[in-house]
Amino acid sequence: MKELKIISIEKPSDKNTASCCSAEKKNFIPETPAIKNTGCCTENSKLPEWITGAVETPDGKACKVSTGWSLSDHWGQIKSRTSGFRMKYAVEPGLYAAGNPDKDSDVLVSANYKLSFDILRRSLQGLNVWILVLDTKGINVWCAAGKGTFGTNELVNRVQKVQLNKIVSHNRLIVPQLGAVGVNARPVQKITGFRVYFGPVYAKDIPAYISSGYKKTEEMRTIKFTMADRLMLTPMEINPALKKFPLYALIVLLIFGLKPSGIFFRDAWSGGTPFLLLGLISVLAGALVTPVLLPFVPFRSFALKGWIAGMLATFFAIQSYGIIHQGNIILLIVACLFFPLASSYIALQFTGSTTFTGMSGVNKELKFGIPVYITGVAISLILLIFFKLGEWRIL
Repeated sequence: MKELKIISIEKPSDKNTASCCSAEKKNFIPETPAIKNTGCCTENSKLPEWITGAVETPDGKACKVSTGWSLSDHWGQIKSRTSGFRMKYAVEPGLYAAGNPDKDSDVLVSANYKLSFDILRRSLQGLNVWILVLDTKGINVWCAAGKGTFGTNELVNRVQKVQLNKIVSHNRLIVPQLGAVGVNARPVQKITGFRVYFGPVYAKDIPAYISSGYKKTEEMRTIKFTMADRLMLTPMEINPALKKFPLYALIVLLIFGLKPSGIFFRDAWSGGTPFLLLGLISVLAGALVTPVLLPFVPFRSFALKGWIAGMLATFFAIQSYGIIHQGNIILLIVACLFFPLASSYIALQFTGSTTFTGMSGVNKELKFGIPVYITGVAISLILLIFFKLGEWRIL
């Protein structure tokens, strides 16, 4: 873990941090048909196109994989980065072969999240290596290391299960540097006889790392979490928020359309539209603006960053476009209270995608933030009740 150096090339974070990840993935559905312990397939199984053949091992056949991407691989990357498809985008754990590996070939360790596996195999053109895929429940290396599924026990079990000591004549296991938080090298070597080498951060540097005699440059140790990297991750934050938007819209329209004599559509639309627009603005402030401008928004706390972005966006929308009539004090208070908090909560979800925080930091923010969010929503609802009672001339 001491080798892990995490920085932002745009603006350094306060300190280097360990792995953090979002909610554990469920509904795990491996993409690859399973056989035995190696991860390959039976002759009667339908093989995905990235499997090009098989290599005999003491434990059966290991699938030989392509080092290029097909159209379906590119499409899978797009879907996994923009939707819940990533929750089931996985390969079968076990041993795979890239090129024509033999007993002297290196062994690279990977997670069974398909995108992680694809990025690794694409970087191996011209190399003859083994790929040992751990069962991380379809989660990427960094997050799985934080959860313990990319960890010492799973690595030991997988090495023994595929009988790796009968397949290679050396004792090297090249583990991703981002997996260091989950792997204790000493017990791995003591139990299996294999020595753990923590490789470079990025898979593209593996050929140079191997050719240099397993030595890493400073560049190979450094994470660059650029604006482009953060922008690429924003669809995974925007989509879940937008899925909840129809329910939010229904509640808003019911509140503003509700009259003592029934529900009036015209009142619902005219009164609710400003809150619908502010809802969309708060989603974009929390899920897009905050991640993209992450190093530049004040404070380390994601909740505070999201609140600042949400407050500025809400204030700008109200002042510049008159979304809410200035004379309606109650609705102005509700807007300035609720929507920045909504942005804050959405921004807090980005902690699972960033190098800027660790699990302890997330827990601390949640411990403080959840009561604030609940209180803010409760106050907003009470104010809306007073607004409706005044509208109905009951107060």
